[in-house]
Amino acid sequence: MATLDNFPRITLGHWPTPIEAMPRLGKEIGNENLFIKRDDCSGLGFGGNKVRKLEFLMAEAHELGATRIITVGGVQSNHARQTAAACAKLGLECHLVLPRMVTSDSANYETSGNILLDQLFGAKVHITDDQGEAGALALELIEEARAAGGEAFFMPAGGATPIGSLGFARAAHELHNQEKAEDERFDRIVIAVSTAGSLAGLTVGYAAMEEKRAIEAIMVYAPSDEVSLRTSELIDQTAALLDIPSPGLRGIKFRDKFLGPGYGQPTDEMREALSLAATHEGIVLDPAYTGKAMAALIAMVRTGEIGTDERILFWHTGGAPALFAQGDVLAVN
Repeated sequence: MATLDNFPRITLGHWPTPIEAMPRLGKEIGNENLFIKRDDCSGLGFGGNKVRKLEFLMAEAHELGATRIITVGGVQSNHARQTAAACAKLGLECHLVLPRMVTSDSANYETSGNILLDQLFGAKVHITDDQGEAGALALELIEEARAAGGEAFFMPAGGATPIGSLGFARAAHELHNQEKAEDERFDRIVIAVSTAGSLAGLTVGYAAMEEKRAIEAIMVYAPSDEVSLRTSELIDQTAALLDIPSPGLRGIKFRDKFLGPGYGQPTDEMREALSLAATHEGIVLDPAYTGKAMAALIAMVRTGEIGTDERILFWHTGGAPALFAQGDVLAVN
């Protein structure tokens, strides 16, 4: 933490986020030692895990003198929504370049949910037909700012940079302190993984504390052969920032089975997970990320891959606002 505290950071969230037991869900699926880390309660702009990254990324932007923030993500991007909220709080111009990455039958997909919040926070929203068009437009917006005498700061999707990953290195320390305070130790952490910044940060954070942790990385964006390569790169780069040896992919188990047809595409297992979490614990998950991660946890418990005596922590990364634009995914076949 001493090294981590040397990096500029702007506090944007409510820390530490709480940990809650999930006894009714646990009893329903066969493991009564289930817990949840509530990053959906992180405060800024309906909360979510990206606030952790934004605290470091916005500080980096400030150090560079940026007045315009540009980022990319899917139309219902949680990262984009939290970036827009951070810019509103800090008085920065925000541009969200959002390619269409999900086919949806919902008439509200491009007007409600996170998109509605993006606009409420004052962001300029640019919806494009594909990722290539989004990349070109982001470059135009950067050059436009510089031509006007300003400075633009670009964040890749998910805020997945080594600096952004420091937010989850700090989260590892936060969880360590919570476990210590409660004389608790979780056997596994289950987390949704897309752009890999959160996973990389957690892994490096535990390496910095010389702790070995088992992390179940649930693929929700792309197959693990793609995501593991990016994860490895981010781990190496983030470890270098903290001046520690890279732990590599130690302790991570990548899970592909629950991705389904692809990013943002619904599965019956995801629908069941949303329903069980809501009806048994009053916890709202989202279709693209936490719904699929919870589906993985439920399946691993039911098949016995997670033992009945194991203590499991599910990391709720947020995303509930997207539900209001994707009511079609809740229909059970």
